[in-house]
Amino acid sequence: MNEPAPSATARPLLLVDDDATFVRVLGRALASRGFEVISATNPGDALALARRHQPRHCVLDLKLGDENGLRLIPELHGLVPDMCILLLTGYASIATAVEAIKRGAHDYLAKPVDADAVVRALLDGEGTAEGEDEELPDAPEAPLALRRLEWEHIQRVLTECDGNISETARRLGMHRRTLQRKLGKRPVRERPHSDG
Repeated sequence: MNEPAPSATARPLLLVDDDATFVRVLGRALASRGFEVISATNPGDALALARRHQPRHCVLDLKLGDENGLRLIPELHGLVPDMCILLLTGYASIATAVEAIKRGAHDYLAKPVDADAVVRALLDGEGTAEGEDEELPDAPEAPLALRRLEWEHIQRVLTECDGNISETARRLGMHRRTLQRKLGKRPVRERPHSDG
């Protein structure tokens, strides 16, 4: 990755985390990888920056002091509908992942996280629209992709409903056609694990 992808420099990346040291370190690392980074440590500043700069990407922490980052996702999309949002969490779970995707996140990573994993998740999120299925580099102990967790959750609920699409859609709180579209896609592959 000698030169940044063109999309990385077209518009800024918004980094939102209440840990100022983390913001400084990750922001510097992402800047060295070709992103123009703007940062906020609270939801109010994040929304103001999103409104002003229309960032293409957002790296958002789940916990923002007493606030929950999940609540910020729809508001950010309200300001910048095409923003690719990556949720960072120290509490990775299927419930959190499904809730994040329902609210509009494109992917999630469990902390601690490095800048290369963040870049891969952000740019991989853009490529999926064209149906690209490229190999991701090895990432030790990489969490399941958010789309993979969503797929597994849908399959579990579908099984509980004996294959009834309408009932599954009702339980998942999504439109029947949306569920059929998701079921029509093949499941996302797990990232390869390193044997150490």
